[in-house]
Amino acid sequence: MSKENIKELEEKIIAALKEVYDPEIPVNIYEIGLIYEFNIKENKDVRVLMTLTSPTCPVADSMVEDVKEKVGSIDEINDVEVELTFDPTWDMSMMSLEAKIELGFD
Repeated sequence: MSKENIKELEEKIIAALKEVYDPEIPVNIYEIGLIYEFNIKENKDVRVLMTLTSPTCPVADSMVEDVKEKVGSIDEINDVEVELTFDPTWDMSMMSLEAKIELGFD
């Protein structure tokens, strides 16, 4: 894949991730900082490394499935693997400025 194609696909993935929300927070999981990274493999499989605001999050399974579904709906993507981690532990400093403003923290 060319650098241009990778950049375009990265933008599509970010847009898809911005469609997923933690039901308790009115800001998408990308802006909250729950997505630590994503990697696009040469075969167009995607691996997403993400966390939750709390290890005891009652909607953990559904959020992981939402991420798989949204990213997997991109035509160019073959397969999506989502790995959940709590290292490092999420904290409010990981939120984007947009999320902090939306939630009244800035």
